[in-house]
Amino acid sequence: MEIHRCRFVSYPASAINAVAFSHSSLPQAKAKKSQKHIQVRLAIGRANGDIEIWNPLNGVWHQELVIPGGKDRSVDGLVWVTDTDEETSDGKTIHGRSRLFSIGYTAAITEWDLEKAKPKKHASGQHGDIWCFAVQPPLTNKNGAPQPGPRKLVAGTVDGNLVVYSIEDDDLRFVKTLMRTPSKNTKMVSIAFQSRNIVVVGCSNSTICVYDIRNGTLQRQMTLGSDHAGGSKNIIVWSVKCLPRGDIVSGDSTGQVCIWDGKTYTQAQRIQSHTQDVLSLAVSADGSRIVSGGMDRRTVLYEPRAGQVGRWSKVFHRRYHTHDVKAMASFEGRGMSVVVSGGPDASPVVFPFRSAGKENHRTLPHLSQNTNLQSAPKARLILSWWGNEIRIWHLLNPARRLLDEAPAGTDIRKNRKLLAQILVKGESNITSAAISEDGTLLVTSTATEVKAFQLEYTKTSGVGQLNIKKIHLTASGQGATRVEISPDKLWVCWIEEGSKVMVARASSTTSTTGFEYAISEPTKLRRFQRHIPKNISLGGLGSYDRQVTQVAFSPDSKMLCVADLAGYIDTWIFGVTGGRKSSTNGEDDNGESDASSSDSSDEESDPGESERWYRNPKAPLFPKLDASPVALTFSPGHHQDDGDYTLLAITNSKQVLLFNPIRGALAEWTRRNTYMKLPEQFRITRDLVKGVVWQGPRAWIYGASFLFMIDLSQDLPDVAKDRVKDAQAKGTKRKRDGLEAGAGGKMAKGESLAAQQLRVATRPDGTEWADVEMADADDQRSVGASSAFEDDDDDDTDGGELQRLRDDQANNEDDTGKEQKSSKWWHTYQYRPILGIVPLADTQQANGGGVKGITNGIPPLEVAIVERPTWELELPMRYFSDGERER
Repeated sequence: MEIHRCRFVSYPASAINAVAFSHSSLPQAKAKKSQKHIQVRLAIGRANGDIEIWNPLNGVWHQELVIPGGKDRSVDGLVWVTDTDEETSDGKTIHGRSRLFSIGYTAAITEWDLEKAKPKKHASGQHGDIWCFAVQPPLTNKNGAPQPGPRKLVAGTVDGNLVVYSIEDDDLRFVKTLMRTPSKNTKMVSIAFQSRNIVVVGCSNSTICVYDIRNGTLQRQMTLGSDHAGGSKNIIVWSVKCLPRGDIVSGDSTGQVCIWDGKTYTQAQRIQSHTQDVLSLAVSADGSRIVSGGMDRRTVLYEPRAGQVGRWSKVFHRRYHTHDVKAMASFEGRGMSVVVSGGPDASPVVFPFRSAGKENHRTLPHLSQNTNLQSAPKARLILSWWGNEIRIWHLLNPARRLLDEAPAGTDIRKNRKLLAQILVKGESNITSAAISEDGTLLVTSTATEVKAFQLEYTKTSGVGQLNIKKIHLTASGQGATRVEISPDKLWVCWIEEGSKVMVARASSTTSTTGFEYAISEPTKLRRFQRHIPKNISLGGLGSYDRQVTQVAFSPDSKMLCVADLAGYIDTWIFGVTGGRKSSTNGEDDNGESDASSSDSSDEESDPGESERWYRNPKAPLFPKLDASPVALTFSPGHHQDDGDYTLLAITNSKQVLLFNPIRGALAEWTRRNTYMKLPEQFRITRDLVKGVVWQGPRAWIYGASFLFMIDLSQDLPDVAKDRVKDAQAKGTKRKRDGLEAGAGGKMAKGESLAAQQLRVATRPDGTEWADVEMADADDQRSVGASSAFEDDDDDDTDGGELQRLRDDQANNEDDTGKEQKSSKWWHTYQYRPILGIVPLADTQQANGGGVKGITNGIPPLEVAIVERPTWELELPMRYFSDGERER
């Protein structure tokens, strides 16, 4: 594989302003079977207006959805409202419905429709910008169990108002202003409920106020005094939390964490644990732990002092972030006990709560799970997008030509050229984009519309230029979450409202002035109806998991496949239906029957043709995947005797599944190569798969921090036969223990990091030398990658210069044996963090020069690996404490 290692493709990271779990804890009394269908999610709000929905999955941490922001939007606060559970007459439990609300330093509160991935409602009142808000706790019975009842949102504003919003009957509306502070300079900065009717508000004037929301009266005002000498006159209370027994915890601009008695409202303790402002707090469900995050990058853990009721002590502090720790949220349940924090460094950090000090933390990728990157291989174009901007790059020469023919001193940067920058008009940011393989058709989508562009590359006086022309698109007036173009450029598919599959035909006409594209009116393809129990569909997040996250066309563009978060796969075939119209009858997932939606049946063709899109007759045979698919792609070409396709699906649980979709069956390779036969390095890698690039039967699978190759034409080695190699792999620095509390693995006994396995020898003079054992997969050199931009000198996968010399000698002695021997799998961690990997093709080969360099029936592969290192992020200025400097 020949690699262009690219770091010039921009992808600006956005600061994390808010973090919130849909459930802070799951009661231990509930049976595991009852907890199974509770849909716990983490919401992350960013400064660019994006909202990310993560599924903890007992430590897997799958980013399921990203709702893009828009122009001048920001998410600065998030609150989940989860209703109480209900019991049905047949004894089943309907778990409480979860709703997500946000603020953005405006006068409005927004509710989000997660099923359609767009805003659902907005509400505002006659008040200033909202800086903080919280949801009223539910009613409880005598035993403390939550009961159904009305709940409200209470918000604090920049002009000192405390306002109430109603969320009853699935609505969102402004109700009234509870109270107004006498001083207009007083800002309400933080808020938390002490009980159902008592709310605690942290202000910017060195006070913490306690209000009764039933009548808006001030119950108590607690004063923090003045700031340190030389500091501000007023102390800002950036965060307040309430412990289960009623005590109040506050973090302020002096770097102090204060504990307040919940009955007398007097200060019980003051802890100076930060050198600068305390910006965020989190408390455990049982009130036995407190965590604070500050502007000094510290994350500090506190626990009660033994034998001293109401007294707390600092246990330890760490610096997990490279910038301010601005937001925090905790979750406990299902064996997990974690705190998730975020800030301007854009990367969420997960660290253990209950097992703090015994387990490692984990930094989640700051890059999106869905790759914002595509390529036009035949034109050697790279397409990237973020916000409302699209960029198109051209890589002029193949990597092999740069390595073999470029003279010494050649500037490698001249091999790339930025051809175009496209700004998509509108208030919404781009959700997805796609480009045809020959680089002539570009389709992009936002939350409100789908747009198409015609691209024409011309050369004038030796200078390349890309001409862009907008294509009229007769869409339904909806936006889309995903778009895809078929390999033959005849079809454009996009997903409306998260789950509606739309297909439109793209046709081109040639004239004396050039060619011109036209895209027909889209047609809806109906998905196979799935029977989901009512107690599940009516509770939790509803039909959120029916969102389509993966779309793939077959190599000949005759089959379309989609998959959703629930693990369901739907396929359609383009061709003559052969009287199979009855296979499309019945209701779709949205409950629409043929009688009510005859104008949007799953069939699209010209009136004079009999070919159309129809549902795959074997669709009912597709099993529901045990986990959400994170990659879905067709193998290039037909590899079956009957002409069936090979469909590869990889789930967030690292299952690698091959299907034959026309037969609706698992491929024989999957039956022979079960999950436990997959390489252990692949199974224990924490980051999820982001995409797949094909090289004949070889699937190059990549994530944010890894690149794996699995040859699907060969069976993987048996685990028992490779027991020795697996034992050696345990000594590599990549190996970690299994998950415990949902963050990192266990720390080694007595150490924070596991020691590497060493081989020690003694020289005649008594001195010692050590060789680090770095075992890896067999025969890695035969599939090694050559990089055009950097030397391929990763010792983890190569074994060093001595091993290279030995390999070269062995290769010269027996070239025939090398050709017959082919690696079954290979991996490297050399490239990170990976934004995406896209294939490229030599233009001379694509224009009739033939495919060169085929080895053992495997064609050559040229790719561009786009990396976005964290040290290249443009971060704002941060605070430096005494004696601290930037490393």
